[in-house]
Amino acid sequence: MRFLLDSDQRAFADALDAMLTAADTPSVVRDRSRGEHMSGRALWRRIAEAGVFALAVPEVYDGLGPRPVELAVAFVELGRHAVPGPLVETVAAAALLTALDDTGPAKRLLPALASGESTATLAVGPYALDADMADVRLAVSGAGELRLAPAPGAPRPSLDPARRLFPAPPGGELLATGPQVTTATALALIWARLATAAQALGVGLALLDRTVAYVRQRVQFGVPVGSFQAVKHQLADAKTGLEFARPLLFGAALTMTEQDVAAAKVTACEAAYTTARTALQLHGAIGYTAEYDLSLWLTKARALRTAWGSPDECRATVLLSGGDRRS
Repeated sequence: MRFLLDSDQRAFADALDAMLTAADTPSVVRDRSRGEHMSGRALWRRIAEAGVFALAVPEVYDGLGPRPVELAVAFVELGRHAVPGPLVETVAAAALLTALDDTGPAKRLLPALASGESTATLAVGPYALDADMADVRLAVSGAGELRLAPAPGAPRPSLDPARRLFPAPPGGELLATGPQVTTATALALIWARLATAAQALGVGLALLDRTVAYVRQRVQFGVPVGSFQAVKHQLADAKTGLEFARPLLFGAALTMTEQDVAAAKVTACEAAYTTARTALQLHGAIGYTAEYDLSLWLTKARALRTAWGSPDECRATVLLSGGDRRS
C-alpha cells in the first residue's frame, strides 16, 4: 500500500523545512546541551505558531486536532533538523490530558500547550526529559496518580547531551487518580511512540542525506568514496530501511492502534539507528568528533531508539496484539 501526502500536507512539510533551515538548529541544540534555554524557547514559539502542538489538542481546547497524520508529517521535519526540547513529551502530555474523564486539568493546561505558551514534559518512569525547560511537569505514579511535579533537581548524564534527563521528584499537586489515569497514560504512550517514530525517521533521512553528500566529496585513490560499490550498497541498504519505515509510520497514523504504532516505532528507530552506524563508518574519524554537526543526529538516533519503549518492548506489543487477534 502506498501512503502519499496530499498537497496541503506537502506544503506544511516544506514550510516547516524552510523555517527550521533558517533557524540554524545545530546552534540551538548546542545551547540546550549547555542548559541554555533562550534560543530553544524562541524556536519553540515559532514551531507552535506553525500549529505543530495544536495538532495534538482537540478544537474544544483551542487546538486543531487530533490530527495524527499531520503530526507525523511535522515530527519527520523536526527530526530531520534535530530540533531539541520535550517535543514528544508535550504531545504525550496533551494526549493524556485529553483522555482524562475529568476535563478540569485539560481546560486548565491544554490551551497554553496548543499555543506554545507552555511547554510540557511527562514522566511515566523515573526520569523526566527536559524538566528544566518545561512549564508543565506531569508525573504518573505506579499507584495511578497524575500529579503536577515540582521543580527538578540536577540533571543526570544522558547519551544525547541535548536530551537532559531529570529524576522525577515526588509530590506535587494531584490532578487525577484511579483507572482513568491508567487508560489515559496508555493512550499517551501511543501518541508518544508515533511522534518518536516520525522524529526518528527524520533523523535517519538527515543522516543519509549528509552521508551521501560527504562521500561524494571525500576522495580516496583519486576518486570519490561514493563511487565504491561497497559504499553504494551500504547507503542503498540504509535508504531501503528508511523507505520501508515510511509507509508503516503513516499507516499507523491512520489507524492509531497500539500494535501498528509499536511496529512503526521499532521499524523507524531501527532504520535510523542502522543509518547512524553507516553514517559513522563512512565518515571515518571525523564522525566521532563532537564539534562536527553529524554527531547531533548520531546521538539522537541512539537515544530515540529506546525512548518510549525499547525495540524489544515494541516487538512484544506487536506479537501480543497479533496473538490476541488470532484468538
